[in-house]
Amino acid sequence: MSKPTVVLLHGVGLDHTMWEPTAALLADRFTVLAPDLPGHGTRPPVRDGVNLAELAAGVLDGIPAGSHLVGFSLGALVAQYVALHHPQRVATLVSVSSVCARTAGERASVLDRLRTAEADFTASATASLKRWYDGTDVPADRVARTEATLLANDIGSFLACYRVFATADADLAPDLPAIAVPALAVTGENDPGSTPAMTHRLASALPDCRAEIIPQARHMLPVERPEAFVDRLTTFIGECAHV
Repeated sequence: MSKPTVVLLHGVGLDHTMWEPTAALLADRFTVLAPDLPGHGTRPPVRDGVNLAELAAGVLDGIPAGSHLVGFSLGALVAQYVALHHPQRVATLVSVSSVCARTAGERASVLDRLRTAEADFTASATASLKRWYDGTDVPADRVARTEATLLANDIGSFLACYRVFATADADLAPDLPAIAVPALAVTGENDPGSTPAMTHRLASALPDCRAEIIPQARHMLPVERPEAFVDRLTTFIGECAHV
């Protein structure tokens, strides 16, 4: 009997390697796929003005029909788009550290971070690492790997994808109630960007979605607390399989 498939979509400026702690915990029970988003990892840079539909189209071939689709941050927006427009690919949808229908203040904050990245990419990467990892017990070598991945980005491609991350939630918001698959929205209690309030907002917008908040975790939840994350994920998938 074949194992069910979990597809993991990473965040902006990262690549499939961010999922290594999670994938290791899932490998015994699932076939785990972790494609790089367009413009990331080994993929060629994307065009200036790329949109969410193009990012989703660029990973669609890596999402077999009936997959348990898991997206982190920008990857969560991509996963939501796939669930909306290609529901046959998605058995369940898990949005990790996802934004949702940002308020005016939340939009201003992310656009300010985009302007910082446009002006000084290296300073932006340093600020991201501080926001993600300061005060956590993530090993220094894992933080260094995240830093190396960020700094290896084609800057123009990164900025184009970051603009999608900063704006696409507004375009998605009106259509979220049409996503019919069972869904889970999960974030860290101390995530300053993809906040618990946003996770509850997303869970309220989707017709069949629960919210989970992981105590004392920040944005890089799958790296910082992989065991807690996988526990929530596998419990959710298991319950859906027995409905």
